[in-house]
Amino acid sequence: MNEVVAQKFKRLRDEMSAQNIDLVALGPTAHTQWLLGYSPYPDERMCLLLISKESEAFVMPALNANAVREHTDIEFFEWADDQGPTAALEKALAKVTGGAVKQVVLDETMRADFALNLLDKLDGAAHQFTKSTVGALRMRKTEAEYELLKLNAQIADEAQAIAAKTARPGVTEHDVAEAVKEHFISKGAKPIFDIVGANENGAFPHHHTSDRVLKSGDVVVVDIGGATKGYPSDITRMVAVDTLRDDYQEVHDVVEAAVKAALAACKPGVKASDVDKAARDVITEAGYGEFFSHRTGHGLGIEIHEEPYISASSDVILDEGMVFSIEPGIYQPGKFGIRLEEIVYMRADGPEVLSERSRDIVISKD
Repeated sequence: MNEVVAQKFKRLRDEMSAQNIDLVALGPTAHTQWLLGYSPYPDERMCLLLISKESEAFVMPALNANAVREHTDIEFFEWADDQGPTAALEKALAKVTGGAVKQVVLDETMRADFALNLLDKLDGAAHQFTKSTVGALRMRKTEAEYELLKLNAQIADEAQAIAAKTARPGVTEHDVAEAVKEHFISKGAKPIFDIVGANENGAFPHHHTSDRVLKSGDVVVVDIGGATKGYPSDITRMVAVDTLRDDYQEVHDVVEAAVKAALAACKPGVKASDVDKAARDVITEAGYGEFFSHRTGHGLGIEIHEEPYISASSDVILDEGMVFSIEPGIYQPGKFGIRLEEIVYMRADGPEVLSERSRDIVISKD
């Protein structure tokens, strides 16, 4: 076990001790990816990483064991298809826990059958999900993680510039997205997603990029993300095609004011719900409250969406090292949508915006 992984296990076990948790059970998911820097292939065969305060072990399908062994020296309890996982699970639990388990943390993103089969072996143990353990640790990024997120933000800034140059009359939403993907690939990044929505399509927050042809006067939502070294980008900017429609700028100014209000509210010790409220109040007071239909932001790390969620219902207290989006929007059906998105890294004195690209709308002829 290398030093980075060993330190993560120590931090996890410190949390387990503080909360009287006997066992953490993770599937082949992003939680395991974060902890080990690697996650086994996820399929229907039971694969569980079991962690107690003293020990750890994998319940491992024999089919995948050799490939996984190249990435970890954690003890395996293997099972073959003709045997089933029951005996391997029982032996792994006996080795790791050594007795009764009163409190178990379950990976909320693993298969339900893995979780239910495990609970059947724990004789009434109380269970919770990872929010207060692995999830809490993942929220606080290291400087090394910050550097990777900053790198990806710079690549995404360049991709936004490519999108703005491409968005001309006669091209399609797909054409803009393809130009973005080509830029990501040219920089060694894997394209993850694209939302390119012109005028009425931009009024759908999660529009599926289409063959709609851009025309003069369109305003286009460009929400894109790519990843290098396991960490992604996520940025949204607006592009006007050839000319700017008369009814646009007022709404853009409201969304920009909401972004600024949310950024001003971001401080260590502040509730995530208060940041959401700061953005939402600006939009509501301007008369567009009914058109802001989603939360203000989401965490970003090895996953595009992870804790902390910047929503009206979130009781997460913001802290140094957290990374999350600020992305208020106004979506007017049949007209257009506007979303402006920044990814921020929480410092002791407030948020550092990772992007260096202006949030002003770009007119594609410029």
